[in-house]
Amino acid sequence: MAKVLVIVPFPMDDDNLSKRKAQLNAVKLGEGIEFDFKPVRIAPVNYVSQQDSVLADVGILEAGLQAEKDGYDAVCIDTMSDSGMSALRSVLDIPVIGPGRHSMLLALTLGEKFSILAMWDRWRHLYTKTIAELGLQHKCASLRSAGLQPNNQSLLAGKEDEFFPALYEAAMRCIEEDGADVIILGSTTMHEAHAYLAERLPVPIINPGPLTYRLADAAIKLKLAHSRISYPSPSHVAADRLAEMGQIAAGL
Repeated sequence: MAKVLVIVPFPMDDDNLSKRKAQLNAVKLGEGIEFDFKPVRIAPVNYVSQQDSVLADVGILEAGLQAEKDGYDAVCIDTMSDSGMSALRSVLDIPVIGPGRHSMLLALTLGEKFSILAMWDRWRHLYTKTIAELGLQHKCASLRSAGLQPNNQSLLAGKEDEFFPALYEAAMRCIEEDGADVIILGSTTMHEAHAYLAERLPVPIINPGPLTYRLADAAIKLKLAHSRISYPSPSHVAADRLAEMGQIAAGL
């Protein structure tokens, strides 16, 4: 049985964690693989500044540092920011997959230009960073926000009647005004809107969280992982210091 660790980028209770686990319903992987969802202990309130990005990297690194020793065969990161992905790749030999860059690369196998559909403008810096790293500025038709306040705990629950049509309207502007032929959901917190949008939009729309589960399954079966040339191992893994930081953050 292959095991995949999904790192959830915020501390949360079991009820809110179940809303993250619901992403598994969007992809059928069959028998032989299981997924464990683990919230981080160190995290910002939201991902709206460079300070937040540093905290996110540290928190996800701390949460996934022992994944290989704990018997996991791959790690998925449950945030479009890909926070902690590079750091974890430097210390783990198993595949570490972030949805941000992989969604963009998949989009270019489905069309010529993609747009990222976000909840609000304050996430924009997360996407521009990855787009710049991949050199895909000329392939990104737009970054559009629906102007909605996200909730990283309860997600879209109870707001479907307001949020889903607003997201649809913004997505159609990406297509009709910006020239996108593929849409990417800008956050895994938006996964509950995917089915609604996929039924109504005239172009493919990528659901980033389930995509990472499929890619993890493929990487495990193909025995592939990241390159050590691109992600060299550190001279010393700061496991003890990170664990202490996690205990302090959790109030232990």
